[in-house]
Amino acid sequence: MIILPAIDIKDRTPVRLYQGEFDTVHQVAESAMETARQFAAAGAEWIHMVDLDGACEGHPVNDDIFIEIARATSLKVELGGGIRTMADIDRYLSAGISRVILGSVALHDPVLVRHAVEKYGDAIAVGIDAKNGYVRGGGWLEATDVDFTTLATAMAAAGVQTIIYTDISKDGTLTGPTLRDYEQLISTCPSVNIIASGGIRDIRDIEDLQDAGLYGAICGKSLYEGTLSLAEALRLTKEG
Repeated sequence: MIILPAIDIKDRTPVRLYQGEFDTVHQVAESAMETARQFAAAGAEWIHMVDLDGACEGHPVNDDIFIEIARATSLKVELGGGIRTMADIDRYLSAGISRVILGSVALHDPVLVRHAVEKYGDAIAVGIDAKNGYVRGGGWLEATDVDFTTLATAMAAAGVQTIIYTDISKDGTLTGPTLRDYEQLISTCPSVNIIASGGIRDIRDIEDLQDAGLYGAICGKSLYEGTLSLAEALRLTKEG
């Protein structure tokens, strides 16, 4: 299982949210670049980054920050937030981003997702963010009546190889991931790599996710709050 330390960017600053609510935003580090370098020094190979401003505005906003980290560090950058067009995808991947995440566009333009997968294969991931089992888009502000497994099934049929699933009610809470949702996704889409996001608190959660067969786990607040050691999580998953 791969571990992806997370950096979310708003107003050009690394921040965290609680359950996706923008009025809970708080700064967690001074510099995205320095934080990324610390993650790399701990042994991380991947980093998960989100353009929160881009997610809200519907187009890339802080793109230079992500591209600089991809170019200046050894990290493979997985990036989401505001990526809505093939031009956005082309630009990020040609600039050194390793994997782009399509979120809201997967709801509204599944044809674009299919075309992106046909062109770029496993460099395309889909982010499915849900609350009470129903998908949300537009930076988690847009409610829908789409069940998360229904969207996952459609994305698998489109050829998507990686899905990042977030239970919004768990995000930033340090109360543990919703294992039953991940088990359901693995059962529903056995050919897709599932990455867990939201709620991870400590090494026991990492063990549970690895035992459940997850492809990856995104760790954010647990690293900033010190409830999880990145080095320990990396060591465990590499040994496992």
